[in-house]
Amino acid sequence: MLQEKLQHFIDRYEEINTLLISDTITNDIKKMTELSKEQSSIAKVVEAAREYNTIISDIEDNKMLLGDEELGELAKEELKELETRKPQLEEEIKLLLLPKDPNDEKNIYIELRAGTGGDEAALFVADLFRTYIRFAENQGWKTEIMSSSESESGGYKEMIFLVKGESVYSKMKFESGVHRVQRVPATESQGRVHTSAITVAVIPEVDDVEIHIDPNDLKIDVMRSSGCGGQSVNTTDSAVRITHLPSGLVVTNQDQKSQHKNKEKAMKVLKARLHDLQERERMEAAGADRKAQVGTGDRSGRIRTYNYPQGRISDHRINLTLYRLDAIMNDGLLEEIIDPLIADHQSKLMEMSGV
Repeated sequence: MLQEKLQHFIDRYEEINTLLISDTITNDIKKMTELSKEQSSIAKVVEAAREYNTIISDIEDNKMLLGDEELGELAKEELKELETRKPQLEEEIKLLLLPKDPNDEKNIYIELRAGTGGDEAALFVADLFRTYIRFAENQGWKTEIMSSSESESGGYKEMIFLVKGESVYSKMKFESGVHRVQRVPATESQGRVHTSAITVAVIPEVDDVEIHIDPNDLKIDVMRSSGCGGQSVNTTDSAVRITHLPSGLVVTNQDQKSQHKNKEKAMKVLKARLHDLQERERMEAAGADRKAQVGTGDRSGRIRTYNYPQGRISDHRINLTLYRLDAIMNDGLLEEIIDPLIADHQSKLMEMSGV
């Protein structure tokens, strides 16, 4: 019974309230933080559960008043509203009870890399980067460039940036994969459509407590920055390349004038990448069910096509096609694609979970 299932959340929430004011917990910062996080994670379920209990109780009370001469009509009206709200709330609760991805509330690093298509792919990295920035602004998120590598055409061979805000990973995790673009390059005199591709990786930011890196496992090289245009950033040996020897992961940062800042940013990206690698290996070991639950997809798979001559954007995972390419790209209206992806993912989770 739904009420019984929900009562467990209410009981646990109130139990945590009691624990948080006890002397044993107030003196244990780590345990206090863990309990606060747990309480926060079930707060929405508890709020919905309490509303649900109130609705069930009010429905019963109003049914008993239907025969009352004075209050019968009022009870009938209220009962109509309550019986409309009850199934709506049940659907909301089903979504709240779905298995949670522990990364959903985290900030993220987005890594864009030019693939097949040379200069045209690098230009599309710049285009998609601008779209992501606009989308982030629309959501009220903050962004910070961590590392970039410009191409001669004015695009980017690689762009890595941090996105900070509420539930960032939950909305952006479906962007991981191969993005294909079809358009006529500015240098194409015959008007032929070229196809190029870039890869997108969405990686959750990690806390220092989540991953430990042995300094002995690192090879750190300092070198002259290699950016375009002869800016002052290039006049000192400020670029840093960090190699994690056991995994072979390499992170380079040269965007800051300070070697210390470049090293700090490179280490943050390295920690996130290493944690992400470990998580993906763990998912592989756990099997397909876990991969389906987190829904991050295979980064080697083609997920979306941007066809400029037709003004079409197609997401191949849910067979969604929209003829609003310019508006979506220029104004950062990615929710038109992301929201259907989230809805599809939730429906699959419901099937798997039997909610």
